[in-house]
Amino acid sequence: MKTSRPVHGARATLVGLLAGLLLAAAMAGPARAEPRTYQIDPDHFSIAFSVRHLGFADTIGLFLKGSGSFVYDEQTRALSSGRVVVKADSVFTNHGARDKHVRDSDFLDAKAHPEIVFEATGFESGADGSGTLSGRLTLLGQTHPVTLDVRLNKAGDYPFGHRKHTLGISASTTIKRSQWGMDYGVDRGMVGDEVKLNFEIEALRD
Repeated sequence: MKTSRPVHGARATLVGLLAGLLLAAAMAGPARAEPRTYQIDPDHFSIAFSVRHLGFADTIGLFLKGSGSFVYDEQTRALSSGRVVVKADSVFTNHGARDKHVRDSDFLDAKAHPEIVFEATGFESGADGSGTLSGRLTLLGQTHPVTLDVRLNKAGDYPFGHRKHTLGISASTTIKRSQWGMDYGVDRGMVGDEVKLNFEIEALRD
C-alpha cells in the first residue's frame, strides 16, 4: 500500500510567500502622485481683453508677449505654484494711436511698469474639468487678489512637433482696473472700469 507524500512543507512555503507579498503591498501603500513643472508654450499662449468704449461697444485687444510656468499634479489636480509674466508694451488693439495711448501713463504706464505679473496661490478643482484659480495680480506696482474660472481642456502627448506631454487650459476673469489705480475715463463713462480677460494656454510638462 502506497503512502501519500506530506504536503505540510509545501503549504507552509506557499502561505509564507503570500504573507510576504501582502506585507510588502501594505508597506508600499497607495501609489503617490508626482507634481511636475509645466512651461507655457509661447507659441500657444493667447491673452485677450475687452473693455467697453463710450458705452457703444467693447474694444478688444491682445497682449502679444507672455511667459510662465507652474507646478501641477495631474493625478490629484493640485497646484503647488505658478507665475505668469506679461509684457505691458506688447498690448495690441489694431490701432496704432490707441496702442500708444494704452501704453502711456493714462493706462499701463509700460515704461515705469514693464511687466504685469500673476502669481497663483491655489486651485480648487471641480468634477467636470472646471476649477477656480486664486492668485495675486501685480499691475502698475500694486498687487491685489484675483480669481479665475479655469477649464482643463485636455492632457496628453502632442501628436506632432515637440511631442511632449501637454496640458491645455482656458481661463477667464473680470477685474476692475480702478482697483490698481488705472481710472482714466471711468468717471466720464469714456472707458469702462471692468476689463474682461481671457487666456488660452498650452503648457508642456518638463
